Amino acid sequence: MITAGVDSGAQNVRTVIMKDGKVLGKALAPAGRDARGAADKAYDVALNATGLAREDVQKVFATGVGKRDCEFADGDTGDLQACAKGISFLMPNVRTVVELGAEAGSVFRINHSGEVIDLTVNEKCAAGAGIFLETMARALETEVEKMADLYDQSKKKITLYAHCAVFAESEVVSLVHARTPKSDIVRAVLCAIAVRVASMIRRVGIEAQVAVIGGVALNIGFIKALEEELNVKITVPKDPDYISAIGAALTAAD
Repeated sequence: MITAGVDSGAQNVRTVIMKDGKVLGKALAPAGRDARGAADKAYDVALNATGLAREDVQKVFATGVGKRDCEFADGDTGDLQACAKGISFLMPNVRTVVELGAEAGSVFRINHSGEVIDLTVNEKCAAGAGIFLETMARALETEVEKMADLYDQSKKKITLYAHCAVFAESEVVSLVHARTPKSDIVRAVLCAIAVRVASMIRRVGIEAQVAVIGGVALNIGFIKALEEELNVKITVPKDPDYISAIGAALTAAD
């Protein structure tokens, strides 16, 4: 059976095409102000990558904040349910899951069936969202993609105290004016997020493997900071930002 999953997020729309549990193709399109158009574009690009047409797909399910804008979907599923289903299918041994997207973050535990048994969400804007990293990168005149290398170059650990993105940006600017090395500031930013995410993880409990999914999982510097804070090996699946779309496609198959 061929199915598709569409994850319509705050910044991007991600689509996967699956057949019998295998990903055939995937695509991303910026959401912008036209979530409906972005969903159509991502779906068509993913289909083109597989050589399939829309009529070849038996069922499409959507998830994410913009799931209602996916007009061609046959149904939808909740964000948490899609995340849990996707990671449980790909990594059956994972029990503690950290999901960090553009504007929100959550930590939850799942059982062997992929059912959510405990959950906590971030309550502060700096607790682990992609927009925070982008704000800090702009303040440092660098790119999010370069943060991992800068983290590795850091020679001194400093502390970032602000919990709010606005105040944290002001604190970063002050550090820049104080001629603090950019690498040390980046390390402070990533460690600040890691500390807050770690507190969420401890709230739900660490059980078996810990996986990080969502766009922020692509930042290896953050993963290193989180491992250091927890003293636990963190697992990052392939294409961590597509886990929700995969979960939606699997739900469609069900």
